[in-house]
Amino acid sequence: MVKDDRGQRRGQSRNLTPTPTPTLTPTLTPNDGGTLFIVATPIGNLGDMTQRGIEILRSVDLILAEDTRKSRVLLDHFGIKSRLKAAHAHNEAATVPLVLDELRKKKNVAVITDAGTPLISDPGSRLVQAVRTAGFRVSPIPGASALTAALSAAGLDTTRFTFFGFLPRAGRERREAIDLISSLTHTVVLYEAPNRVAATLAELSRAGAPDRLCVVAREITKLFEEFRSGTVEELAAYYENDAPRGEVVILLSGASPKAFNQEELQDRVKALREAGRSARDAAAEVAAETGVARNVVYRIAVKV
Repeated sequence: MVKDDRGQRRGQSRNLTPTPTPTLTPTLTPNDGGTLFIVATPIGNLGDMTQRGIEILRSVDLILAEDTRKSRVLLDHFGIKSRLKAAHAHNEAATVPLVLDELRKKKNVAVITDAGTPLISDPGSRLVQAVRTAGFRVSPIPGASALTAALSAAGLDTTRFTFFGFLPRAGRERREAIDLISSLTHTVVLYEAPNRVAATLAELSRAGAPDRLCVVAREITKLFEEFRSGTVEELAAYYENDAPRGEVVILLSGASPKAFNQEELQDRVKALREAGRSARDAAAEVAAETGVARNVVYRIAVKV
């Protein structure tokens, strides 16, 4: 049965020994320059913008935005006057030297996206890698994320999950992703365009996941927020006739672990070891595929 849950949103300490923060390269330490801030922004409700995020955006010398027109609405709402420049997948390579030059001048730069936390299914990884490699500081300013918001309210197991972002639209990579999702024994989260939700759910159903519990979350934090749950097959049929609107997150419960005998595990581990995987990596991969405890698979891996 498909269930619907809708709602409208309104806008003891302990002394712990600090753990040293690892650096990207041991020889690199943040140099005497500016800082690149990765600033999360609301995913729909402007009331979710953090005070620290506002203060950082007001203080930096340059803000890089995926879509300057959309970001201008946010910046104007909070009276943020910092210089704004477009930075997206098509100009990321050209943006890197510009940002490095700003940082060398001891200027601070912020990265924002249209909604949510930058770099999560958004461009920016090349820029962050370049800035860290050059020895400048990169600092996250946490906040809203559709990924974690959906997970927190979906009612699925969150002990372990795999996030796929947006799936490839076609071809072998999409088929492989669908097959992997249908085989995983823990929760899966992915983003999808509203007009492709029914097709993606139908593919997952055909790939062997028709009875898996599924939640489709849309318009999170907005007026028409909705979490609809059912089996993959039920929701595929529902959205075939009633396509969702707005931003969509699909969450899928893990598959029931299949019973594997010792010989099957040995064969799979052996194939990975022969392909060059270490015992540890082979054990981790087989454990993820089969749901068998990693320590059990590792004991097999070190013997083959």
